[in-house]
Amino acid sequence: MIRKRSLVRRIAAIAAAGAAALVLAACGAGDESAGHSGGHNSTSASASASAPASQGQSNAADVAFAQGMIPHHRQAVEMADLADGRAQSAEVKQLAADIKKAQDPEIKTLSGWLTSWGEEVPAEGTMDHSAHGAGGGMMTAEEMTELENASGEEFDTAFMEMMIKHHEGAIEMAKTEQADGAHAPAQEMAAQIVTSQSAEMEQMNKLLGRN
Repeated sequence: MIRKRSLVRRIAAIAAAGAAALVLAACGAGDESAGHSGGHNSTSASASASAPASQGQSNAADVAFAQGMIPHHRQAVEMADLADGRAQSAEVKQLAADIKKAQDPEIKTLSGWLTSWGEEVPAEGTMDHSAHGAGGGMMTAEEMTELENASGEEFDTAFMEMMIKHHEGAIEMAKTEQADGAHAPAQEMAAQIVTSQSAEMEQMNKLLGRN
């Protein structure tokens, strides 16, 4: 009788232990499942939080800056090209070369940004700055003809006077980008334009005897 009771107790203990193991296993699975769920939720939340940041890398001000600066730069390069064979001053020739060297690559960069944003790149030969949001300082067709027909000291003076006006327009556009833009590389380019073209304006004013 005692042996029978002992056997019953052993069976009950084994059953209880088995039930406890099942409960623990179930809890463990639940915890693991909850852990995975939490991981997915946090990843999803992180992704959704980063999406607006990615989409906000550029805004309307960045597009206006790029679309305006491209024809503006193209005209500056066209003006700089005229110095070859027309300019008399070595300083003016070097200034024209520096302008072309700086602005040609910027045109390519600006065009690349617009393409990546799915925006229109101004067509070659487009000089109507009002159509692309460019600031002031663009030369008229008559002024470009005047510059093309000049030579020697006359060219040097006309080139610098026109380029100062041109640079003023570019600096105005760049400052607008610095204030309103969202694309960090565009804002960096705008800062470079303000710095470099301000220095060139100072140089040209000195050559013109204004400082």
